[in-house]
Amino acid sequence: MLREIDQRRIEATVRKLVSFGTRHTLSAQDDPVRGIGAARDWLLAELRRCAQASGGRMSVELQSYVQQPAPRVPVATRITNVVATLRGSVTPERIYVVSGHYDSRNSDPMNATGDAPGADDDASGVAVVLELARVFATRRPAATVVFAAVAGEEQGLYGAGHMARTYRGRQADVQGMFSNDIVGSSTAEDGSRDPYTIRLFAEGVPTSETPEQAEVRRSVGGENDSSSRQLARFVRDTAENDATGMRVRVVYRRDRYLRSGDHIPFLQQAYPAARFTEPAEDYAHQHQDVRVVEGKQYGDLPEFCDFGFIARVARVNAAALRSLAQAPGTPRNAKIRTTALGNSTELAWERGPEPDLAGYEVVWRETTESEWTHVIPAGNVTRHTVNLSKDNVFFGIRALNRSGLHSPVAFCAPQP
Repeated sequence: MLREIDQRRIEATVRKLVSFGTRHTLSAQDDPVRGIGAARDWLLAELRRCAQASGGRMSVELQSYVQQPAPRVPVATRITNVVATLRGSVTPERIYVVSGHYDSRNSDPMNATGDAPGADDDASGVAVVLELARVFATRRPAATVVFAAVAGEEQGLYGAGHMARTYRGRQADVQGMFSNDIVGSSTAEDGSRDPYTIRLFAEGVPTSETPEQAEVRRSVGGENDSSSRQLARFVRDTAENDATGMRVRVVYRRDRYLRSGDHIPFLQQAYPAARFTEPAEDYAHQHQDVRVVEGKQYGDLPEFCDFGFIARVARVNAAALRSLAQAPGTPRNAKIRTTALGNSTELAWERGPEPDLAGYEVVWRETTESEWTHVIPAGNVTRHTVNLSKDNVFFGIRALNRSGLHSPVAFCAPQP
């Protein structure tokens, strides 16, 4: 599957998106060759072409709404996401989302007419999404995988916000979301290169944490154990290998300083989400008017992209998504029983719906460790007692299927 990812197709996608001149959210929606409407229509056609290979399992839609005047949106504006959904063959209610944003901007976030090529930010991420949709369309993942090109990111994460709220309104079981945003270059401002590393930003304390949850966390710990952190650990463990050729550098932070991305609306809706971004950015080639100043070229142009690097980022995404979709879902309601004091620990969780479920494993680590260090087979049960004090270590539960694939870890919280 990873070998099918085609660097030439990725490059062609980036160059095609750049060819629309600008993809600013406030640009023309009915011009056939320039503006965000032309880009939207081309993406729709491309994803429909991918869906033709799916045997009817992939559906493609335009997900639209009218954004009323708001910051960086001075007039009511239709914002449209282009979404392809590959329905799972075993547990279709379990969903994983991968996205890139197809809108662009130049130096002025309100300039809807000037050129805004947006090659790295974020034609690169959209190229990853399209290539994944093409490769996944011929497969039959157990869980549902969604490939989304979202709009309105540069104006305020509007498209992703609408998508996340729509899923929450349906009570959809989104168990992981990845935003690919600025994944096009391996060259930093100083000219240094790091072509085999991709950053993955993952928050600790959940954005959606309630006051009651915060009180529990302050009492027992778990600042490093949000569902997004567990998702990021899973990505590193499954996608950092010779087949992808990449190192996944997990950053324990929601996003970079002064920046934000399309994973954040999903975090706000209590969905696990994380952001892929290149290892070191060159700000002369982001959010810049195309111009030359004292011999230096500014602007987000395709000549500053590393298409081999983007292909490797796509392989990282593919490895993680395929592993997530084929493995069991993350266990629900993983708890530590705290009805009595003692030097052993009783754990409980809910059984998952997967027909090939083989059982569960308890993972644990010292509270000073950042990674899970020990694994204890628990069997095909929903309760297990460990001869370790709950006061001294952290516990988690992960599911295992008959193929040997395991789920992300569910951190165990106290249950009175």
